[in-house]
Amino acid sequence: MMPFAQADAFYARLAAANPTPKSELTYCNPYTLLVAVVLSAQATDIGVNKATGPLFATVSTPAAMVALGEDKLAEAIRTIGLYKTKARNVIALSRLLLDRHDGQVPETRDALEALPGVGRKTANVVLNVAFGQPTIAVDTHCFRVANRTGMAPGKTVLEVEEGLLRATPARWMEHAHHWLILHGRYVCKARKPACGTCIVSDLCGYGAKEPG
Repeated sequence: MMPFAQADAFYARLAAANPTPKSELTYCNPYTLLVAVVLSAQATDIGVNKATGPLFATVSTPAAMVALGEDKLAEAIRTIGLYKTKARNVIALSRLLLDRHDGQVPETRDALEALPGVGRKTANVVLNVAFGQPTIAVDTHCFRVANRTGMAPGKTVLEVEEGLLRATPARWMEHAHHWLILHGRYVCKARKPACGTCIVSDLCGYGAKEPG
């Protein structure tokens, strides 16, 4: 694992370049954030936003989603992969929010993960972005950066998440997973990392560094 002081310097540089990183998913409240993250599984944020932009303009609460119904929701998100299964899950989770949580998105991991289509990563995104809790959502980009840089190596998503929670100084926790995800998406890319232009290259443990 990367030494604590080195990890602190790593985040400090990412923070200097992008002080307040944001999710690239479009949403207007905790509920639409939850729906957007559920829809983003095995899909790009850009693709999800194209579908949810028109949808969220008129449907932004669990009650409105249930009223819309599964068939109309599926039609609205048909450009997103696995849209039929996702439509089924979104309607089901919306009903559970109404039945168990008075239509509000819960602020605990257990309650979130009890909703259809919601796993640990989705719960972590919602807890962090909507409610400011110190969680780290590990997607493919975050997983790659944690392993490639040596910040928090791990063979599973949970191992990497737990490693990042130990390696990340408290002052960076609010935005940590956004910095790592964005760094992986645009700089530390899977096929050809842009090491030559990377602002944290000298702090990284990646051996086969290539020109950016």
